[in-house]
Amino acid sequence: MSGRGNCFDNSMVETFFKTLKCELVWRTAFETRQEAERAIGRYIDGFYNPVRRHSALDFTSPNRFERLAAD
Repeated sequence: MSGRGNCFDNSMVETFFKTLKCELVWRTAFETRQEAERAIGRYIDGFYNPVRRHSALDFTSPNRFERLAAD
C-alpha cells in the first residue's frame, strides 16, 4: 500500500476493476456467486487479456502486440 496522499500506487488496479464492472458485472444479473466467478474468469482469460485493446499497447490487443513484436 502506498503512503498517505500517494494516489498513483493503485491506479492500474482501480482502472482494471472499473473496466471489469462496466463491461461485465453491471450488465449481468448473476444467480449465484459461482456463476459470477466463472463469468469473471472467462472475461479475464478469454477477452480482457488476449483480445481487448489496451491503451498502454497503443490501443492494440495483447495478442496482436505480441505478433508484431515477434516479427
